[in-house]
Amino acid sequence: MYIFSWMILSFYSAVDCVEIDPGSRFTLALLYKFGGIYIDTDIIVLKSFSKLRYVIGAQTIDLETGNWSRLNNAVLIFDKNHPLLYKFIEEFALTFDGNKCGHNCPYLVSRVVSRLGRRPGFNFTVLPPSAFYPLRQIQSRSLAVHLWNRQSRNLEVEKGSIISHIQSDCCIFCNSALSSL
Repeated sequence: MYIFSWMILSFYSAVDCVEIDPGSRFTLALLYKFGGIYIDTDIIVLKSFSKLRYVIGAQTIDLETGNWSRLNNAVLIFDKNHPLLYKFIEEFALTFDGNKCGHNCPYLVSRVVSRLGRRPGFNFTVLPPSAFYPLRQIQSRSLAVHLWNRQSRNLEVEKGSIISHIQSDCCIFCNSALSSL
């Protein structure tokens, strides 16, 4: 119970990463309490997530070993009360640092999963970067595209570009906004 009181007490604390961290703590708590699918708002979904359970996306892999080197919390798919989510919340409460962007989430996900390894009782799947972070090219197995808002927010989407095509094919909000013009 201390975890949820920690969230309420620390919500208004001053942090340098205010645009990232307060949302992360509530995302983890809501996902733990209710379960479901969480995706960042800068992600365009290409395919249904309906058959996925207990999923985290690998952001990068080690080219020598083929193992993930960094996970990310931009896509999380879990049932309620999943023990891995509880470990994420616990880590957030114990190691929160508002002066280190990324320390609280997404790096927190990598820290916790690294410590747990494949310990029994923590059933989850790490999908490869091509699932949610296809940086070089979108592949047939890509489920979504993370636009990395911090890096892309000032870029203009050019007509005919790959992002323009993805938006017109997959982005519900983009299509409805364009049709109202």
